[in-house]
Amino acid sequence: MTKLILMRHGRSAWNQKNLFTGWVDIPLSEEGVREAVEGGKLIKDVPIDVAFTSTLIRAQMTLALALLHHSSGKIAAFQHSGQGKLEQWSHVHGKEAENELLPVYSAWELNERMYGKLQGLDKAQTAREFGSEQVHIWRRSYDQAPPEGESLKMTAARTIPYFEQTIFPHIEKGDNVFVAAHGNSLRSIVMRLENLSKEEVVSLEIPTGKPLIYTYEQGKWSI
Repeated sequence: MTKLILMRHGRSAWNQKNLFTGWVDIPLSEEGVREAVEGGKLIKDVPIDVAFTSTLIRAQMTLALALLHHSSGKIAAFQHSGQGKLEQWSHVHGKEAENELLPVYSAWELNERMYGKLQGLDKAQTAREFGSEQVHIWRRSYDQAPPEGESLKMTAARTIPYFEQTIFPHIEKGDNVFVAAHGNSLRSIVMRLENLSKEEVVSLEIPTGKPLIYTYEQGKWSI
C-alpha cells in the first residue's frame, strides 16, 4: 500500500495582508512557519521516499519545515536536474551522508494558479472595484480566468500531466511521495485522484498546513 501526502503551504506574508499572490514569490509568514512545522508532526511517522514541490519559496519552505520532526531524520536535498553547475557541483560523495538525504524535485508545473493583473492587489479592494460576484467567479469558477491570468482549468492542464508523467511513476513502483504545493495546484491533483467534476472541484477547500494522506492499492486511490 503506497502513500501520497499532499500539503498546501502555510500562510504566506501576503496571505496575511489579504493580497492576491499567484506567482509572486513571497515567503511564509511566522504563522505559516508554525503551520508547516505542526503539519509535519502529523506525518512524522509516515515513511517518505521522495518529495516534490513548486518553484515558489513558500511551498519549498513548507516542505523543509514539515520534515524537521520526521522520524526518519532525513534532510530535504533539493535536486537541480539540468541546471548546469547547480547540478554538477551539488554531487554528494559520502555514501553515509547521501543515505540521510530525501531527494526533493521542484517544478513550475506545481506552482500556484497565476492570477495575472490581480497579483499584488488587495482582495477586499478588488471586490469593491469589480464587484464581489465577479471576483468570486475569477477565484472559484473552473474555467473563468482573471485578467491575463489562469483559470483552474488552465492550471490543471499543466499540473495533472506533471503528476501523471513524473510523480505517479514513483507511486507505481512503491515509493511513498510527499508533495508540498499550493491551493489550486493541489485542487487539480485531488480532482484527478477523486474523479471530481468541474462543479465539485470549485467548492473543494484545501486548508493550509494540513496534510492529506492518500493510499494507492490495486489501482485505486483512497483518503
